[in-house]
Amino acid sequence: MATAGTRESVGVQESDQIISRLRQRLQRVNWTRTLVLTVAITFFAVFTLFPFGWMLLTSIRSDILGMSKAPFHVTSDELTISHYRMLLTETKFLLWMKNSLFVAGFSSVFAIIVGLLSAYSLGRLNYKGGGTAALVIFATYLIPPALLFIPLSVVVRFVGLKANSLWTLIVVYLTFLVPFITWMLSSYFKGIPKDLLEAARIDGASRLQAMVLVDIPLILPGVVSVFFFTFTLSWNEYLYAFTFINRATKLPVAVGVVNALQVGDIYYWGELMAGALLGSVPVVIIYSFMMDYYLAGLTAGAIKG
Repeated sequence: MATAGTRESVGVQESDQIISRLRQRLQRVNWTRTLVLTVAITFFAVFTLFPFGWMLLTSIRSDILGMSKAPFHVTSDELTISHYRMLLTETKFLLWMKNSLFVAGFSSVFAIIVGLLSAYSLGRLNYKGGGTAALVIFATYLIPPALLFIPLSVVVRFVGLKANSLWTLIVVYLTFLVPFITWMLSSYFKGIPKDLLEAARIDGASRLQAMVLVDIPLILPGVVSVFFFTFTLSWNEYLYAFTFINRATKLPVAVGVVNALQVGDIYYWGELMAGALLGSVPVVIIYSFMMDYYLAGLTAGAIKG
């Protein structure tokens, strides 16, 4: 009996030792994982925020040429807001911001409406040629704008759209926003169980009512996230705006700042960086207030219902 008890106690001790070693290994693994994640996040944060920090330093520094000698050393004597004052008082920056908000807002809303309908068609309806239509839409989005702005200018003149018009620019932006929205949202519609549509139809809802009352509320986070992308694409677009708008009072901010603050080979770097920082504020505000919907939309489209 004593021998059996001794063996049992030895076995318990060995089990405790094994568990203790496993705990130590897990702690080391967790510590290593935490360290790796911390280093990776820190590197990513520095990599992402460095351009904004550089723009901020340039926009508040009076001695721009001195940055080549000591780029991160700023004294109180060098600090100035003259670049911001010149940008806001001697250029049409506020008007350009208003133009960009108008174009980005309306083009995104119109593109969401059209893209929702086409995405619903590709994601929820089964008809002959649907796969081919999806490939054509995706291929249209892949064509670079550098190949399209000349044909688009011919089309704009042919259909009688006005030059130097923000509404013309909105129509042009739909040519690349709608294919993008259609391709993105079609995967969200495909992820919705068909049983929900059938239940709504049995209850007497039409297909349009089922789409509005059942499908769209379920993919609302995806719609919001796609709206973020379309708004950002419209806000940052340069080539089409540069091609179709040449009147100073109609320019969006992406084109107006560059045209006004670059004269030949002379660059007003302080004002340019100030304009770049202020020009990014609307996008940052939208992302900040709607981040929950944005994150939910990023994950929802990857889940098959």
